[in-house]
Amino acid sequence: MRQANPARPRARRAPAADLSGRDRLPSLTGLRFWAALLVVLYHLSRQVGEIPYVSDTVWYGRSGVTFFFVLSGFVLAWTYDGKAVPAKVFLWRRFARIWPLMVATGALSVAVWVWLGQTAMVSAKAVITNLLLVHAWMPDTVKGANPAAWSLSDEAWFYLVFPLLMMLPAFRSGRGRRWIWALTCVGVVLVWMSGALVEPGSTRVWALDYLPLSRMLQFVLGVAAGLAVARGWRPPVGLWSAAALTAGWHLVLIPWSWYTSDADWYGPYHASQLLSTPVFALLVAAAARADLDGRRTGLGGRWAVRLGHWSFAWYLIHEIVIRSWLGTYGRPQGLVDTALVWLLVIVVSQALSGLAYHGVEHPLERLLRGAGPQVPRPAVPRPAAEPSAEPARTG
Repeated sequence: MRQANPARPRARRAPAADLSGRDRLPSLTGLRFWAALLVVLYHLSRQVGEIPYVSDTVWYGRSGVTFFFVLSGFVLAWTYDGKAVPAKVFLWRRFARIWPLMVATGALSVAVWVWLGQTAMVSAKAVITNLLLVHAWMPDTVKGANPAAWSLSDEAWFYLVFPLLMMLPAFRSGRGRRWIWALTCVGVVLVWMSGALVEPGSTRVWALDYLPLSRMLQFVLGVAAGLAVARGWRPPVGLWSAAALTAGWHLVLIPWSWYTSDADWYGPYHASQLLSTPVFALLVAAAARADLDGRRTGLGGRWAVRLGHWSFAWYLIHEIVIRSWLGTYGRPQGLVDTALVWLLVIVVSQALSGLAYHGVEHPLERLLRGAGPQVPRPAVPRPAAEPSAEPARTG
């Protein structure tokens, strides 16, 4: 995946701002927490109960998954640009990154279903395809062992095609990346409009929201943005303007929902996840640019980065906690009880996420990475033998 560009030097990268030593763009790690929070509040609003104004704002917070797909492409491109890493090493690293925690939370999810007496909610086929990371390719297995893990099946597909994307000439030139931006933005609109051709109901939801091919453009735009920033591109808006644009997009969805049902292909539900792609790409690029320029963003502090590290586990665990509560106690009645359940779910799931990160995700990732294929070390040439002080012996 070597993508050197001698005609244009790479931008100098600022030193890491977080104390863990793992993050070179700490604001992006901090943003991961806010995207995960958006998804958590979305599930709380729709499953536990609504809180006025807050639920209106986050009613389409599932778009946080779109943010993660864009972010994934951006970070991978920025990290691996110009580096000679064999595809098998890259793929093993990504496997080590997502598979252990997916298995652990999948087992927890199945255990909760058994405990609640809801074994019909998960099938052996769904569990097996989940373990193989192919469950999102089929509508009857997309929920897998852990419903939230559907996005990891999409990510696995993105990882497979990433080395091929990095080989394409279009990604290596500024003009090519501009074309990718334009075509990707048009593409997500066309994917959204294609919903008119798909049978309404669960088939359309799967095709537009879960199928890896439908989500592919989100990752591609992230890759193009990551390469552009790595090579000196400055996004047209700053971080807080991009954040305001992101918030404004979600607020526009509120009046949209007054006139259009979420069941319609042209409704705000599908649009929130597909049409938010360029907005999130600008947000990610602007945050990365601020870090590279050495500007304080408020997103890269110690706790912001720590919560960002926990966000993957939080995303996979929070719905299990919600399901456990609802299966045991039912939906709360009244605003006060609803708010208390929200708070309880957030605190408990966040605490479990911290334990999962430090006890499962991070140590097993390090273990697997160390046990798998490694980047070959360059051969060190032997020093030339010093000439002998003795005269050469003859015959």
